[in-house]
Amino acid sequence: MSKDFEKHRDYLNWVEEDAKLRKNNVENSLREVFAGFIKVMEVEVIVFSNMSVFDLAKSLFDKPIILKPLLACCNIAGRAIERDLGIKNLNTYEPNLTEDMAKVIAGYIKPFLPQYLELNALSNIDRIYFIDKEIRKSKGRWEKQILKALNTYGSGKYKKRKFIFEGEQFELDLASPMEGVIQIGIDVKRIEARRDIHKRCDEIVNKAAKLKVLFPQAKFGVVIYYPFIEEQVNIQNRLRSNNIDSVVFASASKESVNNAIRLLLSSLKEHKENERQN
Repeated sequence: MSKDFEKHRDYLNWVEEDAKLRKNNVENSLREVFAGFIKVMEVEVIVFSNMSVFDLAKSLFDKPIILKPLLACCNIAGRAIERDLGIKNLNTYEPNLTEDMAKVIAGYIKPFLPQYLELNALSNIDRIYFIDKEIRKSKGRWEKQILKALNTYGSGKYKKRKFIFEGEQFELDLASPMEGVIQIGIDVKRIEARRDIHKRCDEIVNKAAKLKVLFPQAKFGVVIYYPFIEEQVNIQNRLRSNNIDSVVFASASKESVNNAIRLLLSSLKEHKENERQN
């Protein structure tokens, strides 16, 4: 990577002093407010300052599962490993490391490790990141359910597609046909906080407008996950546009997804023949 571009070390250096100040403030505040609940206990502590790069590399190679919590406590993600070290497609949760890769990564992260850290704290850091990953994976399964329903009940086949408008690239979560002129574009959005309504809806309206300029005959539909049922009308109002042909809502259940997709396809007049008869 060119020296004109920042590496992860540069980012960390920029915030180091502010991070130290916040750490001290947090620790002092915790001691103050939880003074009656603090106990000094004997715990297992990993002393990284006594560890050489070679010790760390051997540990990574012997037990690659420790990579994720070590990266997390250094505030390093897989993208930084790929960008700065050129190690591509590294699964940080289940890494397949060669000895050379372990050595390179160990040399990279060693300066960022704290002098010491409680073993239990490190395992809890891993737990937090693992739970977050699994939750995001479950949300991805929701989109796959939508794709399956579209391909089951629709007359065409759908997949993710991109289009370019005035030099800017836009992505349709699902579109049909799978190549050539886009006839139907579907935007899939999970909106799980009220404060995100305006931003997400503006993104949808903007994308629909761009699609209709490029493909005037195309139809544009939206599938939305929004858990505040009594407020879904607010989203519908914000999405009122000549460029948006249908808006439906679906929860996490398979039945809800299937019903929403049937309603969407019916609105777009894109049901299979047997679905129309039903």
